[in-house]
Amino acid sequence: MAFPEQRLRRLRRTPALRRLVAETRLTVDDLVAPLFVREGISDPQGIASLPGVVQHTRESLRREVVELAALGVPAVMLFGIPAHKDAEGSGAWDPQGIVQLALQDLRAEVGDAVVLIADLCVDEYTNHGHCGIVTDGGEVDNDASLRLYERVAVAQAEAGADITAPSGMMDGQVRAIRGALDGAGHEQTAILAYAAKYASALYGPFRDAVNVSIADGGDRQGYQQDPRNHREAQAEIRADIAEGADLIMVKPALAYLDVIAAARAITDRPVAAYHVSGEYSMIKAAAERGWIDGDAVALEHLTAIKRAGADIILTYLAREVAEGLRGG
Repeated sequence: MAFPEQRLRRLRRTPALRRLVAETRLTVDDLVAPLFVREGISDPQGIASLPGVVQHTRESLRREVVELAALGVPAVMLFGIPAHKDAEGSGAWDPQGIVQLALQDLRAEVGDAVVLIADLCVDEYTNHGHCGIVTDGGEVDNDASLRLYERVAVAQAEAGADITAPSGMMDGQVRAIRGALDGAGHEQTAILAYAAKYASALYGPFRDAVNVSIADGGDRQGYQQDPRNHREAQAEIRADIAEGADLIMVKPALAYLDVIAAARAITDRPVAAYHVSGEYSMIKAAAERGWIDGDAVALEHLTAIKRAGADIILTYLAREVAEGLRGG
């Protein structure tokens, strides 16, 4: 017997019916707010290519996190912009570095009410913009870079990070960081591994936000993943889990929904996805021109990411979506 078409449409008839049978539910508990904190400024600084996002002072960061906590956002991820950069990115592990100070501020302000995640990389802190030590030949030295990551992880844990999030895509980074954390007595500090981080063209606004440009017109295609590859991401994810990752990340999110779905299929670990700066800014630019309903598209993007299998979504939309969900 053939079923008439309307049988599938009956449960779409009213908003209440659609809500009752919804398969994917986006909640504030799914959201992590990426936040930027900059050394040496007295007032928050707007970022032209990231409308609505700022480089925070330590004080404005404290206020923002308190307000996010009141909205129910469970976690934030911190990125630092130092006043001075060098070849190794030493500000990334300096106890007086901007992220370490911000972590201390937030731990004192919100206690355990908000999960504090620290991005672990050195590109914001280096004068060449790469994610590690650069050799005289211009290549990033994988193993030398791991030694830096170990120092950064311990500094972040000692400053109060609940989770450290290595994003440099160096081979063996999770194993090295886990060993350094455990050796320093930080066995309870978790690792969120950027396991499948692609060499994407969608990071431009983020690089504006952290004042990073790669020296000599270079790029990161030698260590971040090729956007054409899918199976490779699964190998990266399995490797990071084997090395001790507590959570794994796919970045970007919307352009890599197939990778998120595959990650969900191969692991029971929490899967995070980063709705990156370019994905966010495209919504804002099109909405400003009246081409799309920005709020509706934002929810559609984030719901698609969760539907693909993400447990956690890092997004610059976190505050406004949390406000909308609370209001709704």
